[in-house]
Amino acid sequence: MTALTEDKQLEYREGVELSCPVDDGDKIYGGAFVCVNADGYLVPGADTAGLIFHGVSLEQKDNTDGSDGDLTCQIRRRGLIKAILDTAITQANVGDNVFLVDDQTVDLAANVDNNIFCGIIAEYIDTTHAWIDIEPAIKQADVA
Repeated sequence: MTALTEDKQLEYREGVELSCPVDDGDKIYGGAFVCVNADGYLVPGADTAGLIFHGVSLEQKDNTDGSDGDLTCQIRRRGLIKAILDTAITQANVGDNVFLVDDQTVDLAANVDNNIFCGIIAEYIDTTHAWIDIEPAIKQADVA
């Protein structure tokens, strides 16, 4: 490809919401933490080796009887998400990294096996709930 020699029309998207192809045999619920697998298809979030956190689903998609990519799911890739913590936290955990336990639960690194990074505790709510900033995890995954 050669360098520009004249102006071109810029194609641009905010990247806050994105439509992603769903893995075969998977059902994704609205509000679920989601990942991409090694083939690049959307799967429910889990503490499973090889997954990369990709965002939070905005809708339910049931591809249990379909093939890879038969359905797409709208996801959110930026913002603060209210999350359930698997073990108790305190105000002192604000700023700590959190990792996926499953498609609705997160926890601190010491309490998970595969460290699927999904964000940072931005605000403490109570011992089992916090606002999680997912953008740092998205940026890390984009670099990876």
